[in-house]
Amino acid sequence: MIRRISLCLLFTALLLTVSFAEAQQQAKVPRIGYLSAAGDANNPGPYVAAFRQGLRDLSYIEGKNILVEYRYLEGKRDRVPGLVAELLQLKVDVLILGTPPAIRAGKQATKTIPIVIVTSQDPVAVGYVDSLARPGGNITGLARLTRDLSGKRLELLKEVVPAISRVGLFLVADPEAPRNALKEYEASARALKIPLQSLEVRGPNPDIDGAFREAAKGRVSAFITTTNFVLSPYAKKIADLAIKNRRPLMSEGSDYVEVGGLMSYSANDSELYRRAATYVDKILKGAKPADLPVEQPMKFELVINLKTAKQIGLTIPQSILYRADKVIK
Repeated sequence: MIRRISLCLLFTALLLTVSFAEAQQQAKVPRIGYLSAAGDANNPGPYVAAFRQGLRDLSYIEGKNILVEYRYLEGKRDRVPGLVAELLQLKVDVLILGTPPAIRAGKQATKTIPIVIVTSQDPVAVGYVDSLARPGGNITGLARLTRDLSGKRLELLKEVVPAISRVGLFLVADPEAPRNALKEYEASARALKIPLQSLEVRGPNPDIDGAFREAAKGRVSAFITTTNFVLSPYAKKIADLAIKNRRPLMSEGSDYVEVGGLMSYSANDSELYRRAATYVDKILKGAKPADLPVEQPMKFELVINLKTAKQIGLTIPQSILYRADKVIK
């Protein structure tokens, strides 16, 4: 009798142990690491908001069935390796990276943790993936095709300002930054017969005021600012100085237009970060990054700030306004 009771107790204990182990396994909440190029913990910015919305659309609730560890560069390139390492030490299931230095650091740091990228570069040309259709390795994501639109931005500037004499191009003097941005704009500027002046600044504290003084000496009549995480925290300052100097500012993302830039022509970055959540979902459900094609935008958006146009005394042609996807008044 005692032996039978002991066996029953043992069997019950085993069942409880197995049930507890299964419950623990079922309760495991995936952890995502997100290294943001813009914003900070107090003001994460539109791209983090878009990613969060993408998660919600897929029925993920942060803190319940998914955890997201956010880290912010705040324009400081030297923080990249440490923050990437910090996220990997947290044993994240997926990394979200959106700047060239972060993507390179992630690629060097791990060959196993899946990485979802949102990049302005050609991911094949710079060696992030083997091909768009079959990325190979542990990296996949979305490509913004920023460089492919360089000529179109100059064309739009010339349409808005037919008498344009010289365009100042904001760049970051970083030995590891992609140099094809300047080359792409130079080629298009030559074709359109528009003189181009490079306005290089250095991080982590770029001399924006000095760049505008240099532009004034060179009689720059319009500006283009390239996408770079060093410049991102200074978007409003750049837009405000362009207005103060009564010069149109074209940007490679609508974030500058939202804070006072004149216009932008680019992919919808918020939509790309929302789409990044679908990659996370697929990977968490068992898909391999190597088999998930890198997406490219099907549509590009022209965003115009009419309030800024009035401030700098510029009339936007109706032909341009008709083509605009968004007009800020």
